[in-house]
Amino acid sequence: MTTTARPTWTISPSRPDQPDAVLLLREYMTEMVVRYHRRPARPGEVDEALAEMPSDDLTHPSGLLLLAHRGDDLAGCAGLRWHSGWAELTRVFVRPAHRGAGGGAELLAATAKRAAAAGADRIRLDTRADLVEARALYARHGYAEIPAYSQGPYAEHWFEKRLR
Repeated sequence: MTTTARPTWTISPSRPDQPDAVLLLREYMTEMVVRYHRRPARPGEVDEALAEMPSDDLTHPSGLLLLAHRGDDLAGCAGLRWHSGWAELTRVFVRPAHRGAGGGAELLAATAKRAAAAGADRIRLDTRADLVEARALYARHGYAEIPAYSQGPYAEHWFEKRLR
């Protein structure tokens, strides 16, 4: 009996302006727009959302962006923004073809490792009510709902995970 090896996940940092990062961030924002409005994105709508919520601060010294590959395939991303003593998780995205294969868990583990190494004692995030899969992922990985710490226009649930 022959078994086929599953593709492994690799996570590496990237600047948000690099082509693979630009592609994933656009796909992430397209999904956010489509799910929020419950309809296909209109022309220019994703560009407006990217301008409203830019990712250019996900680089040193204000943050970082991690890209995930599954085997040779570009598969997902996650970002961190640095705050005094803590980090904010953002832009967690796994391409649909790679969902259910552990990519979300890999990205969460990698961001937690990076945040702890940078001196953060916790990670926080905010998310929308309609992103039920994301909320379930965070809860499975030790994130607990907390009172609001931000007032973003799309923030409806807030989570935190203690790193130490």
